[in-house]
Amino acid sequence: MRHIPIQYTGISSRFLCGLKNTDFNGNVSLIFVSIMILEVCCNSLDSALAAQSAGAHRIEFCTGLALGGLTPSMGLLKEYTKIISLPTRVLIRPRGGDFSYTSGEFNSMLEDIAYCKELGFEGVVSGILQPDGNLDVARTAALVASASGMKFTFHRAFDWVLDPQETFLKLSKMGVHSLLSSGTALKAVDGLDQLKALKEMSTAVEIMPGGGVNAQNALVFKEAGFKAIHLSGVAAEKVLVQTPKVSMHTVALLSDTHRFTTQENRVKDVLSLLENPH
Repeated sequence: MRHIPIQYTGISSRFLCGLKNTDFNGNVSLIFVSIMILEVCCNSLDSALAAQSAGAHRIEFCTGLALGGLTPSMGLLKEYTKIISLPTRVLIRPRGGDFSYTSGEFNSMLEDIAYCKELGFEGVVSGILQPDGNLDVARTAALVASASGMKFTFHRAFDWVLDPQETFLKLSKMGVHSLLSSGTALKAVDGLDQLKALKEMSTAVEIMPGGGVNAQNALVFKEAGFKAIHLSGVAAEKVLVQTPKVSMHTVALLSDTHRFTTQENRVKDVLSLLENPH
């Protein structure tokens, strides 16, 4: 069974609405929530449990938050369905860095969407750009089509596009359900004017501000008429007693403009040395 997409079953004088939800076991529930949906970006099972316990309305599930988010493993997704009952959209992004992908990466994204559909997730979060910063219309449309029957959120790759309004019109025609964006600014509160302009262009696509959203500025978006906001709500928690002498992350390998791939000649050089040491 899959999550039934959000259905507003009535609005009271306190601006409450009914959220009809079906969990992964097929159990149907009706939850009353604020008309503004709070979507939490969760990078682990513990994060998802915390969001669910706090009363979040929806989750975007991913890993690798420091990389901008990556697709969770098949095993992690399956375990997720056992413990989380909230409507959830899974990030479909095979690696960090830019948003243009090889044919192999693109095919893997289609496979990941199919698996998420099989597991019954409400939707997916994805998108593809061309290296020049324009929307990859054909490939993004293929992702949307493969997610038929699910909700589709176009993610913050949107904040890199050269012409936001033209791109938004193309996404609307594709049938994208939600757009996650900071309004092409570092923080959504700074991109508020751009976000408002996008909201005025369409009533069919949910414009969801994300990027630096917190308790200090959340009401700014509600007062501006947005129906959903997105945040991670993360904080550092010390786990290890001692700091390891050898770090397992490499800052030098983090880049928006460059990819770090194995070089054939470097592998050959080492093999040649091993085979002919003298």
